[in-house]
Amino acid sequence: MLKVLKYSFYDLMRSRWSYVYFAFYLALGFLLLFLNNDLSKGIITLMNIIIVLVPLIATIFGVMYYYDSREFIELLLAQPIKRSTIFLGQYLGLSLSLTLSLVLGLGIPFLVYGLFDSTQLFNFLLLLLAGSFLTLIFTALAYLIALYNENKIKGFGYAILLWLFMAVIYDGIFLLSLMLLQDYPLEGITLFATLFNPIDLSRILILLQLDIAALLGYTGAIFKEFFGTAKGFIFAFSVLILWVILPIVWIRWKANRKDF
Repeated sequence: MLKVLKYSFYDLMRSRWSYVYFAFYLALGFLLLFLNNDLSKGIITLMNIIIVLVPLIATIFGVMYYYDSREFIELLLAQPIKRSTIFLGQYLGLSLSLTLSLVLGLGIPFLVYGLFDSTQLFNFLLLLLAGSFLTLIFTALAYLIALYNENKIKGFGYAILLWLFMAVIYDGIFLLSLMLLQDYPLEGITLFATLFNPIDLSRILILLQLDIAALLGYTGAIFKEFFGTAKGFIFAFSVLILWVILPIVWIRWKANRKDF
């Protein structure tokens, strides 16, 4: 698996799309800090961008890389190599390359503007950690979609639909439910529903650490009471880890049973 991971990682790092992805975050970081020169406000702005953009890029890259490497996968399948080894190696290579582009692209501007001399180091690391988790999660989900759909058009369509549901539609359904059921106690339902969307969960964790949960109103107070504690914080990250593990297990199960 390490050999497949190494090949996939180096292959992707030589791709122009990896450089474009890296250059975008590099330019974005320098632009935001140049215009504002406030690390705290820069982190808040980046959060709004990363929470939406990282899942989209990870989803598209995941589907695209699977379909583009289909012939290479079939060649490897003809060798005495476990299927799970091939797919997990490729998945990890893709995820690590996207994560590295994200971390370096945002890390360099903040280091230049004195991140270590500020009080925002933990918040920035949390932002990068959330972005890394979202990359791992949505790359795995994209790989699953590609494994289940031989047709490229369907695969890309389902991938975009997945991102659209998680980033936009889920929140709309969630808010509509809160409005319709506003006469009932919804604290438990609110917390429970948040765990089923890694985008919302990542956003809430970052907002709480930035001490701007008051912007969320009554809902923010509920989140602050639960996720603001050490146990709640650990539990939230445990859920994100579970969001990574379950799709990986599913990829392994599907890969071992797929007829190529």
